[in-house]
Amino acid sequence: MSISAKARSLDHLVLPTADLGVARARLAALGFTVAPVGIHPFGTENACVYFSDGTFLEPLAIGDAGKVDEAIAAQNVFVARDRLFRERNGGEGFSALVFGTEDADADHAVFVRAAVSAGPRLDFSRPFVDASGKADTASFRLAFAAEADMPDAFFFTCERVNAPKVDRSALQAHANGARRIVGVMAASADPEAHSGFFNVVAGTEAGIASGETIQFELPNATIALTDPTGLKAAFGVEAPSASSLRLAAIVFGVKDLARTEALLIADAVDYHRRGSRLIVPPAAGQGAIFAFEEFS
Repeated sequence: MSISAKARSLDHLVLPTADLGVARARLAALGFTVAPVGIHPFGTENACVYFSDGTFLEPLAIGDAGKVDEAIAAQNVFVARDRLFRERNGGEGFSALVFGTEDADADHAVFVRAAVSAGPRLDFSRPFVDASGKADTASFRLAFAAEADMPDAFFFTCERVNAPKVDRSALQAHANGARRIVGVMAASADPEAHSGFFNVVAGTEAGIASGETIQFELPNATIALTDPTGLKAAFGVEAPSASSLRLAAIVFGVKDLARTEALLIADAVDYHRRGSRLIVPPAAGQGAIFAFEEFS
């Protein structure tokens, strides 16, 4: 299936956690290099895992509950949806898939017309200091989308209004050999019911991969929707419960699968093989199924 010229690229994935320290330790045990803590002006904080293709994981915790309350009162969709996810699913999970964009205003207009907007756009900035001590300001513009009956997941596009130039090569080098996010799988009792929504938010048309699985090809990754049976068949792990749709699994491309497996064994990480993949079930600090496969 060809990739639409309008298809949005994967930017990053949001993984709520109750404790960034726990998340940092878990991700390090899985062989990832974790960045220093970043603090948002609306009360949340993160400790990201960056990949050489520009994508990243965003483990997200509550740093200042008072600021979160204020932001929700001011209609900040990001923290409002994070709170909704935590209230329904606990402090650990996989809540949001984020696309890159050069025009979040245009995306918001598209989402409003398609009746999938999750609320007002968000602009925010935060101080940034690189490894050499140089200070700058990072600024972002976000446009949100979700279906009306989708309380356990949300989606947004992220425009980098001001992106400080920084050398992240050291943070992009991972002991497990991970180079990129190859794909994401979501689970729903009725995958086809969400096909139109994903056409809008991903900017690409769906193709049927096999059985009940629907696949969306982005320029830099694949999104697959399947039912709980399909998710278990793919990863050997039960799908998380959900009223509508849950983001469930992340597939990483690694340089050498044997090297990755040796690291998991050395760190006593619970995993199993399934076909050509190593599967790590969710744990505290790791809110999704993680799968590793060789990718050149």
